[in-house]
Amino acid sequence: MQNRCAVLGCSTGKWDPQPLFRFPRDAERCKKWAGICERKYLTEMSPDQLHRYYRVCGKHFDTSLIDEGKMLRDDATPSVLDTPSQSQNAQVKRNTETREDETENEGRKKIKMSKADTAQEDVQPFSEEDETKEYFKSLFEVLVLLAEQNISPTGPGEMKQDDLGPSNLQALLEYCMNCGDDVLKKKYEEKKEYFSSGELTQLIEVCEKYVRSKLVEEVKQNGFFSLITQELVKISGTFYLPVFVRFMDQSNCQQERFFGFLNFEGDGEVLAEKLLSELTDQWGLNMEQCRGQAHSYTGAHFSKIKKFSAKVMEKYPMTVLTLGSTHTLNTSLADGMALSGVQLVMSTLRKIESFFSQSQQLQLELEHAISVLYPDKEERANELKESSRTSWTRQDNAFDVALDLLEALLLCVDSVHDNEDMRWSDKVTHDALEISKALTDFEFIMALVILKNTMILTQAFAKNMQGKESDVHFASTSLKAVLHSLKEVSDNIDVYHEFWNDEAVNLAVGMEIPVTLPQAYLRKRASESQTNKPDSYYKNHLTVPVVNHIIKEINDLFSEDHLKFLRCLSLVPAVIEQQKSSKPEEESVQIFKNDIPNAETLSAELHCWWVKWSKKGKGETFPSSLHETLQLADVKFFPNMLALLRLIGIVPTLALEDSCNVAVMRFRMYMKNTPDQCKSKSLALLNVNHDVAYDLDTMVEVYMNTYSRGEEGDGESGQVECNTSE
Repeated sequence: MQNRCAVLGCSTGKWDPQPLFRFPRDAERCKKWAGICERKYLTEMSPDQLHRYYRVCGKHFDTSLIDEGKMLRDDATPSVLDTPSQSQNAQVKRNTETREDETENEGRKKIKMSKADTAQEDVQPFSEEDETKEYFKSLFEVLVLLAEQNISPTGPGEMKQDDLGPSNLQALLEYCMNCGDDVLKKKYEEKKEYFSSGELTQLIEVCEKYVRSKLVEEVKQNGFFSLITQELVKISGTFYLPVFVRFMDQSNCQQERFFGFLNFEGDGEVLAEKLLSELTDQWGLNMEQCRGQAHSYTGAHFSKIKKFSAKVMEKYPMTVLTLGSTHTLNTSLADGMALSGVQLVMSTLRKIESFFSQSQQLQLELEHAISVLYPDKEERANELKESSRTSWTRQDNAFDVALDLLEALLLCVDSVHDNEDMRWSDKVTHDALEISKALTDFEFIMALVILKNTMILTQAFAKNMQGKESDVHFASTSLKAVLHSLKEVSDNIDVYHEFWNDEAVNLAVGMEIPVTLPQAYLRKRASESQTNKPDSYYKNHLTVPVVNHIIKEINDLFSEDHLKFLRCLSLVPAVIEQQKSSKPEEESVQIFKNDIPNAETLSAELHCWWVKWSKKGKGETFPSSLHETLQLADVKFFPNMLALLRLIGIVPTLALEDSCNVAVMRFRMYMKNTPDQCKSKSLALLNVNHDVAYDLDTMVEVYMNTYSRGEEGDGESGQVECNTSE
């Protein structure tokens, strides 16, 4: 595809940009366009070739033929010349050709030299380098299309090192070749293959690093950001950490972008250093601009993630550790506990969610079990049925609901496993058996009861944290009360454990579940003459560690700096209206004194802002959210307030607007819908960020500088650098 105008002598270029329009497919109109361009070789090409490879810029069309959206009318034909000088140049060319015929001997050398470039252009429209560029552009164009549609270039299975074999990418390239891509056809006939597996890896690597360079540039243009990670994923046998970046764009809207995967193999300080180095040195993120971080983890990887977050805060103290808005507080706290009983509960809840999401019939089977258990309590039965239809396993009250549904769940999965009417597949019955084994394990019962009774103390706080700005602001002021309640439990742990142990034992006895110690613990103590009693064991190995973990994690997640972030929500007009008697806390906003335009005027500006919104006129409505506040036209007259509100918007604790949560949804869809053997960390980045504006010319230039031309130099092709700025 040409990125310049095909009209002879046209001055359009980098310093005089103009919209470029494709040649029409209609043969008659295409012939007219080619004639006006005054290049002989164009008149010898087919309409398909002209449509694919050549363009005419907007200077050669009357303005009435181009609408406001830079779209050309269907019947438009170029007629307007670029400038008088271009018209003169074209006429000089025609006069020169006439003079050459009339006076062949006079000034022969001079005339031949003046025609050399034109003759060469007629004979060879593409140089060898141009053809190579067009060839790679076709490869990149098809590769990007496949990634956007989440189609594996090589099909299912791993790429072979020496021979790719039939692939989706090759099939699409052959289709392009059959549709008239002569450059692609010529290159294929020369090589007898499109690429090797190594070359395909290089193409994908350039695409990945090009996209990430565009994302980094976008973040740089918008200032501060926060770092957010999701649960570890396994790709080709290796654990990777998915990384997202949240920032505020130029229109003051929250944005989250998926930046890719960090290799999570390794341990301790070495792993933490490696992760941080990749973020800064390889990806190009300026962590000095990072103001928040939030992580998701399970007990098995808890210590590694904690060391990474600690390393980030050690090197960049302004990067505050926070809660992530995509996960509820209580489930996040439980996921981080490396305790066998707690992990048994969490893994079982995930299995239950997956099990009942397979089929509506399984959900109906559960509701039937509830009806059987509560024949005379219709209201209670309806409450439980309604609870079971929600995504209850991921909510803050998951442990309460699990205890309420426990007997019904066991009755349901046992019925499915028995499969007396042969309605269920072998896989479904096997999954039912696995869930049944977990539900009838006393360690599961005990852990569930302990989690329910401790997490109920944080439940209201957690719910407010995922509410509106006014709810989050209220939660930030109520944390002391939550910690006080938890400390009271810790100080009287013997008494509380006795109550919880009795509750678990009574429930187990009622369900005919034996009260036993964990099998793993019994196997370890098989050679010893004495073992702990269940009551003592679960106190030391579950109750005490659970309470201590919750207290420590809440203190870590809601540090004083994080709370100051959240208290700055007092700047939102809806919160000001709600708390008319108290002014916004200047002490809290001082945490950002180095990040605002003019710290000296902060106090005065804060007072004016409070006066503006605390005096509500009759019939006047206030912005109810941070997003609405940032969209106000008046906010630009309060530069410090605007800067502060933008900073609050990047805090990972706050839930995104639905329209801003696209990256996370795309990522989850990719991981869910892509078979394990087809998952690729590079292609995932391209798929999730398919809305990034690709510049194929830049990608080709990067590829050729890194690989094709590098082979003639020192042969090193390690680092691919993509500079997307002009």
